[in-house]
Amino acid sequence: MEFRQFGSAGLRVPALSFGTATFGGGSDFYRAWGSTDVAEATRLVDICLGAGVSFFDTANSYSTGRAEEILGAAIAGRRQSVLLATKASFPMGTGPNAIGSSRHFLIRGCEDSLRRLGTDHVDVYYMHGFDAMTPVEETLRALDDLVTSGKISYIGCSNFSGWHLMKSLSISERYGWAKYVVHQAYYSLAARDYEWELMPLALDQRIGTVVWSPLAGGALSGKIRRGQPVPAGTRSSQLGLARAGDLEKLFRIVDVLEETATELGKTPAQVAINWVLQRPTVSSVIIGARNEEQLRQNLGAVGWNLTYDQIAKLDAASETRPSYPYWHQRLNPRLNPPPVPVRGSDA
Repeated sequence: MEFRQFGSAGLRVPALSFGTATFGGGSDFYRAWGSTDVAEATRLVDICLGAGVSFFDTANSYSTGRAEEILGAAIAGRRQSVLLATKASFPMGTGPNAIGSSRHFLIRGCEDSLRRLGTDHVDVYYMHGFDAMTPVEETLRALDDLVTSGKISYIGCSNFSGWHLMKSLSISERYGWAKYVVHQAYYSLAARDYEWELMPLALDQRIGTVVWSPLAGGALSGKIRRGQPVPAGTRSSQLGLARAGDLEKLFRIVDVLEETATELGKTPAQVAINWVLQRPTVSSVIIGARNEEQLRQNLGAVGWNLTYDQIAKLDAASETRPSYPYWHQRLNPRLNPPPVPVRGSDA
C-alpha cells in the first residue's frame, strides 16, 4: 500500500481508506448504502489491515452513532494499528442544539464519539459541513481545545466552499489555533466541480484532499448503462445522478471506463478509483463495501497506474463546462492555470 502525506501535517496515510457509512443501516437512507453488522465489519477490517488499509472513516451521524459503535467493536484490541477519523455537525437528534458546530455540540459530540468508538482519541476530526449559524471563531477555538486536550490529533473539514475554508484558515493563523489540514470532498469522474476552486485552494494552502464517493455512489462501477435507469433509493439516485443530462454524461464516462478496463484487465470501478488517485492534492480515497467481494475488488485499484493517454480519454469524456467565474478564468490560463490540464474538450 502506498502512503501519502496528509496535507501539510506530518502524518502519512494509506492511499486508500475505508468508509463505514455502510455500517448499521439505521434508516432508509443508510440502508441504501448497506447494513453491515459487527461480525461482517470485523471481517472487512481484517481484510483492510491485511492489505495495508489502516485508515478508517466514520461519522457520528452515520445511522445516528451506530456506525461508530460497530467500527469500535470491529477494531477492539487493535487501536494502535489503525488511524481513526470521525465527523460532527450533522443532526444527532431533534433538539435545537443537536446540530451544528457550536462549542456546546462539538465538545459533547466528541466525547460521545470517543465512547462509541471505544478510544481516548481520534486521529482526525472533521466538520461534516460548514455551520453558518455559529461564529467560525467559536468552532475553531473548541476544536483547538480538543486538540490541546489530546482527544483529537488533527482537524479537517468536509463539503466546505472555498471561502468557508479560507476564512477558517485565516482565523486559525490569526490566533495560533489548530488549522484544517485536510478537506474531505465529493470528487469523481462524474463530479469534477472540486477542480474549479477547491483544488487550486488546496494546492496553494497545502490542504490534503480525502475523496468520498469516488464511484459516484456506485454509478461508475459499470452497473448503470444506457437502457438501465438509475434505481430509486440507491446511492446514485441520492447523489442526483438520475437527471437526464447527467445520465447522458455518465453513459459517456462509463463507455470509456469499460474500454480502458478491458485494455488493462481491470474493472471499471478500479479504473475510476485509480483516476482519482492520480489527481493533484489527493491524500487518500475512501472506498466502501457492502461485502467482502466488493472490498477486494476496490483494493485492486492500487499497485498500478493509468497511462497518460488513458487519463486523457477519461478527462475528455468527463469534462464539464465550469460555472462562472471559473469558465472566464480559463480564458486566460496564463493568469489562472487549472490544477489539471483541460484535454480534448471545448469546455
